[in-house]
Amino acid sequence: MAFWDNPRHGGNSFNRLPPDQAYFDALSGYGATWVRLSYDKWQPAQRDFLLGDADDYQGLPAGDLAILRATLDRAHQAGLKVVIAPLSLPGMRWSQNNQGQFDDRLWQDKRYWRQAEAFWRDVARELKDHPAIAAYNLINEPAPEKQGGLAEHAETVQMQQWYAREQGGARDLPALYRQLIAAIREEDADTPIMVDAGWFAAADAFGYWPAPLEDQRVLYSVHMYEPYVATSAPNMTRKQPIAYPGPVAFAGQIQQWDGQRVERYLQLPLAWIAAMNLPRSRLVVGEFGCMRRLPGCKQYLEDVLSVLDRNQLHWAFYSFREDNWDGMDYELGSAKVPWRYWQAIEENAPDPLPRNGTPEFEPIRKRLNPD
Repeated sequence: MAFWDNPRHGGNSFNRLPPDQAYFDALSGYGATWVRLSYDKWQPAQRDFLLGDADDYQGLPAGDLAILRATLDRAHQAGLKVVIAPLSLPGMRWSQNNQGQFDDRLWQDKRYWRQAEAFWRDVARELKDHPAIAAYNLINEPAPEKQGGLAEHAETVQMQQWYAREQGGARDLPALYRQLIAAIREEDADTPIMVDAGWFAAADAFGYWPAPLEDQRVLYSVHMYEPYVATSAPNMTRKQPIAYPGPVAFAGQIQQWDGQRVERYLQLPLAWIAAMNLPRSRLVVGEFGCMRRLPGCKQYLEDVLSVLDRNQLHWAFYSFREDNWDGMDYELGSAKVPWRYWQAIEENAPDPLPRNGTPEFEPIRKRLNPD
């Protein structure tokens, strides 16, 4: 847990191929100290990588586990710590591996909770002694609220009323986390555990939690893409993309979003951490980013990072050299990628594009290595 006592800065790896040594060396070379690693896009031995089958978990496929271990070895060789971040659990298959459909089963039926316990118990048993592991991120961007009757970015009082109704049921996210943590602790007493807030890890979604989790080795994670209608891929398909800074639709109204609004929004998880009597070193911004081709993206990154660093928070930018989506790969600058990038995806070949310093990447680069 001592690794997390000081602010740690890194990147997200959501690649379609297990990253090679050069990938991890490059991230470390920028000054990053950790990587948040997802494996769900890798070629699985069965239906779902490492899970086998998210419909019915029966154990860790040996081949998948070997690929993950070898990847962890490469990260360790580069001097990086790793946070494992699955995008799927039993009963909650990641939508991009599920024909684009949101999978709500985990939030309806607790038999999937038991399968998720078995999965994390097995992962902890297998990986607890690996020197690269810095935390287990139990599930990326859970959203039990999405089909449960709670509006996104609802007022805190509304969130609390919703949780009072759902507490003890299958949509009780803190309760699921308690069960998964208990399963992990049967095998691994020491490794820190990272938990995302609900509503896709929204920075305001810890607001309904009445208490922190009992385990003393927990990190609380939020993601920052707000205002999403401006920072996300759909905005780039508009004839005239919504600008940042500027007036943006958020929580059912038009608001001016700029550096000050970003700061006010990010005060919400800081206020929750303080109210729970937890140190700020327990709060992580596990993802943040914007579409690199949006003219205001560099300013957005600067505004977000200014708040994070002023408050000495851990962070990981999204994303580092993603080999199947270029939208938030800031080293590519603001130009379109050439055809050979997409051809490599079709051929399942390594990403062929060179990367270098760009103005779009500068807000991140200068903070990864301030010297």
